[in-house]
Amino acid sequence: MSETTDSDFAGGLEKIPLREYAENAYLNYSMYVVLDRALPFLGDGLKPVQRRIIYAMSQLGLSAASKPKKAARTIGDVIGKYHPHGDTSAYEALVLMAQPFSYRYPLIEGQGNFGSPDDPKSFAAMRYTEAKLTPFAKLLLDEVDDGTVDFSPNFDGTLNEPSWLPCRVPHALLNGGTGIAVGMATDIPPHNLREVVSACLHLLDDPEADTPALLKHVRGPDYPTEAEIITPRDELLKLYESGHGSVRARAIWVREPGQIVISALPHQVSPAKVLEQIAEQMRGKKLPWLDDLRDESDHQNPVRLVLIPRSNRVDAEELMGHLFATTDLERSYRVNLNMIGLDGRPQVKGLRGLLSEWLLFRRDTVKRRLRHRLDKVEARLHILAGLLIAYLNLDEVIRIIRTEDEPKPVLMERFALSDLQAEAILETKLRHLAKLEEMKIRGEQDKLEKERKELQATLNSEDRLTDLIKTELSADAERYGDERRSPLIEREAAKALSESDLIPSEPMTVVISQKGWIRAAKGHEIDPTALTYREGDGYLASARARSTQQLALIDSNGRAYSTLIHTLPSARGQGEPITGRFDLGTGAQVVTVIAGEADSRWVMACDYGYGFLTQFGNLIGRNKAGKALLSLPGKAKVLTPKAVPAEVDQCLIAVATSLGHLLVFPLSELPELDKGKGNKLIGIAKSKLEQGAELVVDIAVIAPGQHLIVQAGARTLRLKPGDLAPFSGERAKRGGKLPRGLTRVEALRTETP
Repeated sequence: MSETTDSDFAGGLEKIPLREYAENAYLNYSMYVVLDRALPFLGDGLKPVQRRIIYAMSQLGLSAASKPKKAARTIGDVIGKYHPHGDTSAYEALVLMAQPFSYRYPLIEGQGNFGSPDDPKSFAAMRYTEAKLTPFAKLLLDEVDDGTVDFSPNFDGTLNEPSWLPCRVPHALLNGGTGIAVGMATDIPPHNLREVVSACLHLLDDPEADTPALLKHVRGPDYPTEAEIITPRDELLKLYESGHGSVRARAIWVREPGQIVISALPHQVSPAKVLEQIAEQMRGKKLPWLDDLRDESDHQNPVRLVLIPRSNRVDAEELMGHLFATTDLERSYRVNLNMIGLDGRPQVKGLRGLLSEWLLFRRDTVKRRLRHRLDKVEARLHILAGLLIAYLNLDEVIRIIRTEDEPKPVLMERFALSDLQAEAILETKLRHLAKLEEMKIRGEQDKLEKERKELQATLNSEDRLTDLIKTELSADAERYGDERRSPLIEREAAKALSESDLIPSEPMTVVISQKGWIRAAKGHEIDPTALTYREGDGYLASARARSTQQLALIDSNGRAYSTLIHTLPSARGQGEPITGRFDLGTGAQVVTVIAGEADSRWVMACDYGYGFLTQFGNLIGRNKAGKALLSLPGKAKVLTPKAVPAEVDQCLIAVATSLGHLLVFPLSELPELDKGKGNKLIGIAKSKLEQGAELVVDIAVIAPGQHLIVQAGARTLRLKPGDLAPFSGERAKRGGKLPRGLTRVEALRTETP
């Protein structure tokens, strides 16, 4: 710090640089938040506000055996005597310690509305609720008056409060806690009392025990819920060695006839929120496997969420796996074992370091308790020795008291008594003199002398002290402990299913109309031309597909648009306009529709006689404006794409023109492109194309063994594989002329005999 000068105190005001003032103020605030608000103390596992609430309730006589009092009374004492902060924050801290769904071992027993798992902050105002301490809180308070803690003045110096509580068990791990300080935070999960005590006993027997040995006792966190902990053991080992990591918990569910029942949720997960998350997916048509869900929770079943699948064929394991990944049915908890150690400094501690340090705290606490008791025993023995002298010289004692103006110094001088002994004799009532029998005094002396020797022997022997600590820990674990609630079952983290995985695979027929309306009908037996259409509208194109597949629409400009088939409206209605889903270009109209798997191959072509091979995945995109696919020369129009049913090098492609020319050539002669114009399929003069005198009418892909069917009005021509020779040739040639009556080709198709 810079030196001050007389000018720095001009006008009676101290002048310091703003940087220096701000730095000191922030550091002071930071230390206050870290040490006095946000982080728990390793010894008793409490933050200051929690400690003050527990101590204030004990001072009010609100033990587990007493009647509860208004919570407002407790909070009044807390903020009036020990914690000069807002009553709301203090009351919230009290409520948290009383919620059995928040604390593994609640410290406070509440009467009235103390919130619910659905909404932990829905508790009633403190004027309506009552509270008292639970039996478990005795573990924090039993030894507070036995000289085990240091007392310090409260905020106004009128009272003393304990700097910590003499906790008999490692409470820092039992109920855990969270807190955000300045530059650091703490996230301590709750643990099982019996497991933690078992680890402490092992550490007392073997101070060199490592973390893997301790994990045979502390198997993992134990939340106040029956949800599974699915974190692998090796990850738990890393967590407890370093003091930070994460833990994953998963809801418990069972399959009942016609329904799935969730009976336990991860810690601090609201049933209402889980139902809302699932319902939101159902509304968004992202969870078609579910038909309904409801909450059947009651007093007997605190958590009972019922999911109704659409059918018994739904794979419950896959469905729940998806819900685990997309809702709070599976949750990850950050772990950061950061707390204030015995040296008064915050530090992230591993399990071994934490328990070892707490055992030092417990050893010191027990020593202080034994010394305090030894001092009391020795003081009582000292007084008993004086009382015995008074009994043996009762007549002389009475004479001195009756005749002397100041009997105390006379007694001290006459019988060599201490001030304390003389005061005890003088305070003895007359009616008790008859009871000062030598045998009773000597009996009490013998009993206390035996206790003094025991206390001294224990204090002088580390082994005896260790045995005492082990005995007390075992007794406390037996009395207050219980079985683990959160089962530990190693599982892989859940992964969300893709939308196609969630959809039942059903045959669908997609239909688009001339005016640009789209819909999907179940089944492949649907006659799309027989559906009802809006006035002035009619059938344009259709595609057979599965509900799990993607759909591709191609517009008159050669752009492709894609969507999931299961999201299309039902064919029971008129459908929805395509323009509501996609942004078609100016003047563009959808001309055809296809569907398939991403790796399927298709032939894209235009009536100017250009085409190429492409994978269906190249038509798929997320852009509402579609993606460029087919480059159209001049006034060319898109032809309906044709699927390739087998390997390319085994297939042929047939191309027919409006003047009756048919060319068949190997499909392998076409290039495979992501997009573009492609190569020339059949030879047509450019002048004829521009005038529209000759155009490609249709194309067909012929698999090995298939027949080619040429359709011209009411007439058809069936060409078997051996009949294709007159029309076979190289790509871009003219091919052969179809017989008279078939020159005005309307369509090509294939047929498997």
